Amino acid sequence: QVQLVESGGGLVVPGGSLRLSCVASEIFSIYSMGWYRQAPGKQRELVASISSSGTIHYGDSVKGRFTFSRDNAPNTMYLQMNSLKPEDTAVYYCYMREASDPPYDYWGQGTQVTVSS
Repeated sequence: QVQLVESGGGLVVPGGSLRLSCVASEIFSIYSMGWYRQAPGKQRELVASISSSGTIHYGDSVKGRFTFSRDNAPNTMYLQMNSLKPEDTAVYYCYMREASDPPYDYWGQGTQVTVSS
């Protein structure tokens, strides 16, 4: 069973930066991958994702502040978060969608990001 391990969350002051990492325990064929977040009392929302074609999509609330990147060996992805705002406070989850039939999604355990002065 593939496991995704996240790291890099924590407490940061407004305007600060954090870098999240997500590493898969095995190498497998990936169709897409990305990050979601969920704040208390709110629905999970897409933060950033990359498709099989390499196109990166960002949620409107993080465009221009967050940057998604990845390494292929092993399956690793990052989320560089700059100019953080209190409204970015949430649990951040990474996912990787396996290129299988049917496709299967693996999820990380979540990492807390708190932006507060």
